[in-house]
Amino acid sequence: MRHFSSILRAALTAAILIYLLARIDLRDTWAAMLRLDQRAALVVLALLAVDRFIMIWRWILLLRASGAVVSTASASRVYLVSSFVGSFLPAGVGADALRALSLTRDVTPRSESIASVAVDRVLGMLSIVLLGTIGIVVWTRQIDSELQQTTVVLAMLVGLGAAGVFWADRILTLALPSSWHGTPHGGRLVRLFDALGRYRGRRGILSAVLLLSVAVQVLRVLQAYALGRGLGLDVPFTYYLVFMPIGLLMLLIPISISGFGLPQGVIVWLLRPQGVPDAVSFALSTLIIVTGIVANLPGAWLYLRTKTTS
Repeated sequence: MRHFSSILRAALTAAILIYLLARIDLRDTWAAMLRLDQRAALVVLALLAVDRFIMIWRWILLLRASGAVVSTASASRVYLVSSFVGSFLPAGVGADALRALSLTRDVTPRSESIASVAVDRVLGMLSIVLLGTIGIVVWTRQIDSELQQTTVVLAMLVGLGAAGVFWADRILTLALPSSWHGTPHGGRLVRLFDALGRYRGRRGILSAVLLLSVAVQVLRVLQAYALGRGLGLDVPFTYYLVFMPIGLLMLLIPISISGFGLPQGVIVWLLRPQGVPDAVSFALSTLIIVTGIVANLPGAWLYLRTKTTS
């Protein structure tokens, strides 16, 4: 089954890229990438460093709130290495799974480890939806009030769904027969959902992590904006608040490899109304994916170092 999933993801990624490349002149894309202003590249690298620091710190806050005894160095190493190795796995879930398993082996009970990663992911997704909602409302304030209302309603539904994660223990009590609680699989579910439910009483930490998650998404929009300016795009910053959150959500869908394919196609499509040539928007989307790979290079170094010393 896992082998079939890998083949399917590779096929979907290849199909989307082939579709895009059939309609885009790669020479124009390459020429646009070569024109990237070096100052913009340096700004993006600085933003990447801050981005990675905040992502690690918000996870550490969640871990320590659960009572896990974990050092900053150990958590940072696990985060960076799992991000690197997870880039070869299904986008959006591969790194998360590795992070939970790696920490379980080190210092933390499995239920608490998985719960911290799940909450981190849920708040990250919620921050993307929140930022995207703000972007769409601001961008369409003089265009389409109906679209604004629809966006706000959808965002509220996503928020309610996210809140449901913190009531997982109550939901499980209603959904799972008590006779299953003593079974191996049922017991694992109970421990995991109890760990998720305990975050209900950690509102201060959840608020802090949500704010840090919003900061991360703002940094990613700024990275895309800096890259766009470096490529010479004349697209308003407010429109980056529209298309980038959608592109980031596409990255969370586990059907691409290292983020290539679907997110690029969506970004190319969303930049067309702004008059951006497909070759240039494809260059921008590719650079956005590449910056994510660059951010994983410290994890690659730590991974190779571990393999060398073991």
